[in-house]
Amino acid sequence: MEREEDVTTWLLAGDPAIRWQVLRDLTDASPQEVAAERALVASSGWGGRLLDLQVDGQWAGGACFPGSGWRPPGPVVGDPEGQPWVATLPTLRLLRECGVDPADPAVRTAVEGVRDHSRWEYAGEPFFEGEVEPCINGGTVAIGAYFGQDVEGVVTRLLGEQLEDGGWNCEAGNGSTRSSFHSTICVLDGLLEYERSGGSQQVTPSRERGEEFLLSRNLFRRASTGEVIDPDWLQFSFPTQWHYDVLRALDYFRVVGGTPDPRLAEAADRVRDKRQPDGTWLQENTHPGLIHFELEDGDDAPSRWNTMRALRALRWHDGAA
Repeated sequence: MEREEDVTTWLLAGDPAIRWQVLRDLTDASPQEVAAERALVASSGWGGRLLDLQVDGQWAGGACFPGSGWRPPGPVVGDPEGQPWVATLPTLRLLRECGVDPADPAVRTAVEGVRDHSRWEYAGEPFFEGEVEPCINGGTVAIGAYFGQDVEGVVTRLLGEQLEDGGWNCEAGNGSTRSSFHSTICVLDGLLEYERSGGSQQVTPSRERGEEFLLSRNLFRRASTGEVIDPDWLQFSFPTQWHYDVLRALDYFRVVGGTPDPRLAEAADRVRDKRQPDGTWLQENTHPGLIHFELEDGDDAPSRWNTMRALRALRWHDGAA
């Protein structure tokens, strides 16, 4: 018990984006306490810093990639050899992960700026009308639904792109008929947010088919041989960006809720086994690329994000199983 209390105290010493979710998911805090802490996300800490970096309705001058004339406002942060995570899509994705309140006036202004000014690099379409790749469009639906924007057309497109095995793949346009875990988790995240935000329940059968694609493989094993598909999926990171891993998937099913499917048990064990003697989980597999600023202390250091996400996913799985 002492270790649990120490970990909770450590988590509550973090950014408001962490604190309010810990209060909601891991303590007996009142709704009023949770709401008061959440209100700080847009005005202080990571959320406020991200909002302050928006210029002319976008981040880094682009929808998915930095604009040609964009330069970091300070020293380069992150790995310049990786994918840049500073444009509008990854930034809004991170603001959603932080749980910034969509009703906050500063947030509404920022999202309206995106709606009115940001256009995709591929064909110049407005941001909330979506792009062409399912992983990008899944993120667009999740962001749009969360922030109260109309993404009905993107949802319709995604439903029409579901593959026979139940998932999605950004390479389907190039002839792939086998689903990608990466693309599928992005689309599922979007469809679930769309439903939770009041969207049509007609998407539920498609979402459940996509979930079955993951569950039938125990979240990380080949359907044909039972082998681990990719060892990196057993390494946990935050932000996840468009990447798949077992912790991301387990936390997704926590949001779905209900009685955990028995096929989640092995994934839950894999997450549980990663807990350190001090009760934390580490940052393990940071996805390289430019970032606005560091959220934590890097790989192999204790991660508040991973610890919070693991604890709440296991609390759901073990408590409801």
